[in-house]
Amino acid sequence: MSIQENYHNIKKQLPAHVQLVAVSKTHPIPAIQEVYNLGQKVFGENKVQELMEKQPYLPQDIQWHLIGHLQTNKVKYIAGFIDTIQSVDSAKLLSEINKEALKHNRTINVLLQVKIAEEDSKFGLSIQEAKDIFDLYINGIYPNVVIKGLMGMATFTTYENQIKKEFLILKNTFNELNTLKKLETLSMGMSDDFPIAIECGANSIRVGSAIFGRRDYSK
Repeated sequence: MSIQENYHNIKKQLPAHVQLVAVSKTHPIPAIQEVYNLGQKVFGENKVQELMEKQPYLPQDIQWHLIGHLQTNKVKYIAGFIDTIQSVDSAKLLSEINKEALKHNRTINVLLQVKIAEEDSKFGLSIQEAKDIFDLYINGIYPNVVIKGLMGMATFTTYENQIKKEFLILKNTFNELNTLKKLETLSMGMSDDFPIAIECGANSIRVGSAIFGRRDYSK
């Protein structure tokens, strides 16, 4: 199917309250522009370098989300324009985001990335680390960031009960923190598992290949 058909197919599956982050990593500017022209305003990129190369050539009202692992020394490159950093996986990184946001006289939205998958390859905070950082946040330690919610990735498996169990761990953590200070965003679910994520309470999903197709890296 075409990008347009893919996009509309995804959109019609989403309840009104669920935000779609179109993950444009590895995909060219014309493809991103095509999805933007269909009405999509929120896009996600994994790498700072790729985001910096694309951002100047695309509409300036795009809300860019950084969804990949972020090194502290690269925060400064995106602090002036990034809407949301979904992949905050340490207090050190959050402090750096706060510092760079202050330099730009703005606040930056963030999500705390919690490690819910059993795979060793996934980044993320433990649940206790997320709670500790959130406690610092509600006590005013990071005035130039807004913790909007949590993000997590389930184990890459076809075993749906495993995926569901992990998503529900994140949902329960979200509910717990939400009693301390109101949160807005529970980001979980990608192209292969977003229906399960929504069933488990996600209100933001990150979809790339189901919209843009698989990238041909041989070209």
